[in-house]
Amino acid sequence: MTMPTPQCPHRMQVHSLRQETPDVWTLNLICPDFYPYQPGQYALVSIGGDAETLRAYTLSSTPGLSPFITLTVRRIADGIGSGWLTHQVKPGDYLWLSPAQGEFTCPQPGADAYLMLAAGCGVTPIIAMTRWLLVHRPASDIAVIYAVRSPRDIIFAEEWHRLAAAHPRLQLILLAEDDASGAILSGRLNQAVLGQVADLAARTVMICGPAPYMRHAQTLLSELNVPAQQIHLERFQPEAASTPLGGTLRILSCSHPGDYRAAVGSTLLSAMEQNRLPVQAACRAGVCGSCKTRILRGDYQAGSTQTLTPEEIAQGYVLACCCQLNGDVELA
Repeated sequence: MTMPTPQCPHRMQVHSLRQETPDVWTLNLICPDFYPYQPGQYALVSIGGDAETLRAYTLSSTPGLSPFITLTVRRIADGIGSGWLTHQVKPGDYLWLSPAQGEFTCPQPGADAYLMLAAGCGVTPIIAMTRWLLVHRPASDIAVIYAVRSPRDIIFAEEWHRLAAAHPRLQLILLAEDDASGAILSGRLNQAVLGQVADLAARTVMICGPAPYMRHAQTLLSELNVPAQQIHLERFQPEAASTPLGGTLRILSCSHPGDYRAAVGSTLLSAMEQNRLPVQAACRAGVCGSCKTRILRGDYQAGSTQTLTPEEIAQGYVLACCCQLNGDVELA
């Protein structure tokens, strides 16, 4: 099997799949070579062995502790990547992964007390880091608050209970919006729940989940006087796209001449995909950097720049998934 793209040089065989919840599966992968990664990082996956279709998924395993390299994937309706991984890939198949990427990891410098906040599938990097800290930093004070819609949506439910039972220093709080019972609290993240965590303002906080959840968590933490520099975020989905403002804009491309049009207010990524201009997009959340595109001139507003260097920003590079088009633009 030929490597589909230099971006994904690591060939791994699927050992098995395990269903975690009604819509989440974990793929256990065997890598024949050493694959360095840190807990909480993610990798790009070539979907169907296609060089142009890449998607970003967290490595939910923990280096040195987990028997396999694992990807835990929520199946999204009409999701090209998640649909293929959860319903077409089978044991014995091969996947191509990129080197591990991302800075949402541990240990954080100088941290000996953590608050881990997760919602939904955002728990995947959180459990990878929690495992690592419990073994390699056994004196660390770790609190985990994990929010889901209902108890059946708790990913790694059995493992969470085993970890909490085996490690008294781990404080585990589970929240469910619906059908909560027993030790699972009812409702959403709020100040009262956060108030159950001792020395909150002294903790390093790691947050992963949908954008509205993370904004809400940041607001609560700010109200409780947690310093902003102690808060670290990982985004699994982009901020909600702006509603098109009405009207049509023109896109010029030096490398692919043609007359391209898009709605004012759309993202550069959606405009390029609609016009079939070449662009790679994996995470679609301004994290992986695969959709980096250079704009020579035009009316636009860039969002996330976390994977771009100051030199690239000065040259007009943007992340297409986080760039809103307000008027005509010219691409390199």
